[in-house]
Amino acid sequence: MGPHPAVAAIRLAVRRVLHDILTEHSRTSDLPAPGSSRATSPEAPPATSPTAPSVLSAATTFATVAFGPTSSAAAYGTAREPSYEPPAAFPHEPPPALSHERSPSPLVLVACSGGADSMALASALAFEAPKLGIRAGGITVDHGLQPGSDLRADEVALRLRELGLDPVESIAVTVGRAGGPEAAARDARYAALDAAAVRHGAFAVLLGHTRDDQAETVLLGLARGSGIRSLSGMAAVSGADGRYRRPFLHIDRQTARKACMVQSLPVWDDPHNSDPAYTRSRLRQEGLPALEKALGKGVVEALARTAQLSRDDADALDAWARQAEAAVRDSAGLLECAKLYALPPAVRRRILRRAAIEAGAPAGALFARHIEEVDRLITGWRGQGAINLPGKVVAQRQGGRLVIRQG
Repeated sequence: MGPHPAVAAIRLAVRRVLHDILTEHSRTSDLPAPGSSRATSPEAPPATSPTAPSVLSAATTFATVAFGPTSSAAAYGTAREPSYEPPAAFPHEPPPALSHERSPSPLVLVACSGGADSMALASALAFEAPKLGIRAGGITVDHGLQPGSDLRADEVALRLRELGLDPVESIAVTVGRAGGPEAAARDARYAALDAAAVRHGAFAVLLGHTRDDQAETVLLGLARGSGIRSLSGMAAVSGADGRYRRPFLHIDRQTARKACMVQSLPVWDDPHNSDPAYTRSRLRQEGLPALEKALGKGVVEALARTAQLSRDDADALDAWARQAEAAVRDSAGLLECAKLYALPPAVRRRILRRAAIEAGAPAGALFARHIEEVDRLITGWRGQGAINLPGKVVAQRQGGRLVIRQG
């Protein structure tokens, strides 16, 4: 008799992401020519160790067992689960190169708060990783925002170790105030996870965001009047070098909770998740239930599908803007207003946003209204003055050119 359907679902989602990680790791760890050195880890087992299968053989074995001898990751089709954007602050730093040793198996960390979503993710990682020759560890972040948060973080770390994860680390952070409490906590958390990934040499960090979280993110972007990029929600792969992976974006929150229950995994329900002082909490407790009552079941699934469609469109428009940018600059690198005017608004505004960020405007503080004002220098030119942007950046029209620079 197989595992409970909820447990099977979370394990399958994690298995597919781990397979992607193995495939990517094998590409970056191909054995060099004889006599040359290669990146490896001091703790990597020797080539003769029976307990350390190569990444390539593990990937091949997984593909054969899970998908059949003639299948591959490309054959998932629409049934495949896809492989919140954190700042890309820390690149992967490979360990020092040592010659004549096997490339190490990749280390995958799980970010775990102790809630049902992340505990389900941690349990699935602990179950699946050893079968594929992947090292698995865990990180829990203590935001220090509630009494006893340090003790809870220690409890979560203990649970992760009991699952067999290693290394496991509890990290205390200081949450600032920039952008509001939710954004500040998120920034502090991702900074800690980035630093931990670099410190441990992790290839990837798994996050427990579910389809419900994705639906909430789409609605929050819609309420802010944001563009299509915001409506695309959280990416399945994001961060520096694709560090962050979200296996559960196609799994609902109840499935993750059920998986914890049938495995007798203790979970902690953060009171902030039901505190009406937080926008996302109000949306979760009141907004989405009201939408489902008015529109019927399936709202969450529809919003998650909207996120994926929006992401595909946004990616295509971003690529178009990158290609078009060179053609709208003169020999001195200045943007030519006449050529910008000829572009579709969605492409033009992306070019303007990129130019503002390159001039020093913080991306997080650069809103649609800022770009719309700069766009009017091109589409509604009446001799108006310079536009002040965040980061002390100024945009102004001079002699048919758009100049965006530090003021």
